[in-house]
Amino acid sequence: MPFLQSLRYTRRVLWKSPGLTLIILLTFALGVGANTAIFTIDYAALFAPLPYPHPEQLVTIWTGVQPNRDNPSPQTFIDWREQSRAFQNFSAFTGTTFDVANIDVPENIWGMRVTANYYRTLGSSFFLGRDFLQEEEQQGKNHVVILSHKLWQHLGADPKLIGHTLRVNGEPYTVVGVLKPGISDRDLFEMAVPLVFTAEELHQDAVPLVAVGRLKPGISIKQAQDNMDVIAAHIAQRDVKSNQAKDTSVRPLREFMFSMSSGGKQTLWLLLGAVGFVLLIACVNVANLLLAKGMSRQKELAVRGALGATRKTIFVQILTESLFLAMAGGVLGIGLGYSMLRGFLAAMPRFTLPWATDTRLNLPVLLFTLSVTTFAGLLFGFIPAWHASRTNPGEALKSSGHTGLSIGRQRLQRGLVIGELAFALALLVGTGLATHSFVNLMRVDMGVKTDHVLTFYLSVSKSAPRDSEKIVAYYKQMLSGIQTAPGVLATSAQGTTPLFPLGMAPFTIVGESASNSDSSRWPKAGLGTISSDYFKTFGVRLMKGRFFNDQDLASGLKVAIVNEDFVHTYLSGTDPLRQRILIQQSKFGETSYTLPTEWQIVGVYHDVRSRSMREHPPEIQTPFWQNPSAEPVIAVRTAQAPDTMIKSIAAAVHSVDSAVTLARPRTMEQIRDQVLGYDRFTTILFVSFGAVALLLATLGVYGVMSFSIAERTREIALRVALGANHARVIAMILKEGAWLTCAGLCLGLIAAYFIGHRMQSTLFGVGAVDFMVLGSVTCLLMLAALLACLVPTRRAMSEDPMQVLRTE
Repeated sequence: MPFLQSLRYTRRVLWKSPGLTLIILLTFALGVGANTAIFTIDYAALFAPLPYPHPEQLVTIWTGVQPNRDNPSPQTFIDWREQSRAFQNFSAFTGTTFDVANIDVPENIWGMRVTANYYRTLGSSFFLGRDFLQEEEQQGKNHVVILSHKLWQHLGADPKLIGHTLRVNGEPYTVVGVLKPGISDRDLFEMAVPLVFTAEELHQDAVPLVAVGRLKPGISIKQAQDNMDVIAAHIAQRDVKSNQAKDTSVRPLREFMFSMSSGGKQTLWLLLGAVGFVLLIACVNVANLLLAKGMSRQKELAVRGALGATRKTIFVQILTESLFLAMAGGVLGIGLGYSMLRGFLAAMPRFTLPWATDTRLNLPVLLFTLSVTTFAGLLFGFIPAWHASRTNPGEALKSSGHTGLSIGRQRLQRGLVIGELAFALALLVGTGLATHSFVNLMRVDMGVKTDHVLTFYLSVSKSAPRDSEKIVAYYKQMLSGIQTAPGVLATSAQGTTPLFPLGMAPFTIVGESASNSDSSRWPKAGLGTISSDYFKTFGVRLMKGRFFNDQDLASGLKVAIVNEDFVHTYLSGTDPLRQRILIQQSKFGETSYTLPTEWQIVGVYHDVRSRSMREHPPEIQTPFWQNPSAEPVIAVRTAQAPDTMIKSIAAAVHSVDSAVTLARPRTMEQIRDQVLGYDRFTTILFVSFGAVALLLATLGVYGVMSFSIAERTREIALRVALGANHARVIAMILKEGAWLTCAGLCLGLIAAYFIGHRMQSTLFGVGAVDFMVLGSVTCLLMLAALLACLVPTRRAMSEDPMQVLRTE
């Protein structure tokens, strides 16, 4: 049969049963749409190349090698840029914040300081204006700024803004360019100014840089690595006192821009596997529907066979119909997948995915969808086509009424249902494990009280004094001013916010032999700095010893408080209050390590969770007045709802320093929700896919049992007419459904075991085999399957047996 004629015949056949065709299309579109949406996210986060010209040429360069890789110092970067021969362009950037005065009120915005050739290195395109000029990388000529397209729109989207000035950190900056919309709008950084090193920055190595290079054509990463190793060895010979590592590491830029934890990558793969299960269940459902539909077409196909159609012709025709349905469902699936993708991204917490992720539908995604659609069409179409091609024309033409299902077809349909139930159970177990893990995270003791606490940064002028004594005096005055605001119960300054991890620092216990050994082998613990009211503000419990007080000043004994995990790990069996620790930390305003400093432990506090609530690593806290941070987090415990007191707290801040604003104000409850956001989002996705799997599996059981009961209508009527008890007939039918369900559940439990092991790294407080989840999910699926059997059974039992027998 010619292909076009086969397509026209397919259209007529499908139009004869529009209801069934619509159900098949929607079922298949649901599976394809979910796969399209999740694969778009997975491809963008895990596989997509950088959206720049020749992305394979872009690399980052670090000092040291994993796991001790570090940022180069300003002087090291300058040496690299002057001596390297493997790069077309060699650039760097560092993150910072800017106070930008727009039409309304000043805003604190994340931005970058970049070398003049940074955007040329990347190959970025401009929407308006130009790139930085080389001479603008000089003091006095660097008051120019480039905006992201998103920030330009936020500032009014005025095309005449180029050449005009913005007040940045209280000084005039000329806007010279606006980047094209796209990757820059997804970045945390929304503006850039030229990177000009001050003499102090060059001397103190106080700027953590990210070096970015574009390789020359034909130069490999290995050749660039060899070149950088030679330069590093030369720098080490010239400056033996340099703290910069002698080793260097040249890595693809994509690794930096798309960095994700192993748990995050594992979750993306698991979600793709989950929607793959949904698609398989949908395909099994469609295959069963097509098998059932094939029963009503036996005489049609028999007539075609009697008129000379070969088995191959019939096979190709039925397969063509399946592929036509698959392609139509695939088109619907792309539209549905686009809508799902938009919904997923809207619900997804910020920074769940790497910031450079481009989650638009593109050619690789469409090719994936086409491949999935074609494969699925062949998968669910092959079996019905094969059975249709084996129809015996003579037997079919001689029969009257219902021809009944062959034993082989009955077994096939039941086997498909068993497989569908197994897939559904495996997916539901994954859903249950993810849900149980999230419930455990919600119940965990965070170690802090998140109610009635507001946190913010102060956008202190970049020209403000940076020495430790003046910073201490400034923040003492600031905390005292905030404390006078009505409704403020306590206020504190700290290096970072609880629930987020602290920076790590090498340490050792005084008196241990390790203290005299190489400090590079010392263990590391989180090192923080807090003011005396930190524990009162956040409700952190003291387990032993004392809190810090206002007498713990730089001129006094250096004291520290450690958490319980630190004591259990390093001070087990000793009195921690009698121990002193040596900490190798950076000097104020510098990134390089100095000689170790001795601190006396005076207290032990209850563990505070960090890293998505999953950890409470060993921590050391030092007094803010002895170890100040240049840009600390300010926290305020309030008597009222904290978000209603922002204006009064801002007024108190302005009474101390009218030039600063509250930057990034957030309540601790918002921070808690942010920390839990990724787990909440993935749990919602798993629950959604699990619900779809449960629905499809239930419909699959219902469809097979409905068709099976319809084929046994005469048998059921005879049994009832001869006096069979209704309950016994119902039990007989339900027994068949129960057998199918149990067989599917047994296979599903085997698959669930392996899924639990694969999910183990993403779970919290849940084992690979969770009997509560297994029992709950098994009972849920069994109940749904038995209800799906009961509905057609009760409908069949409600019919008049004599009427059925007369009709038959």
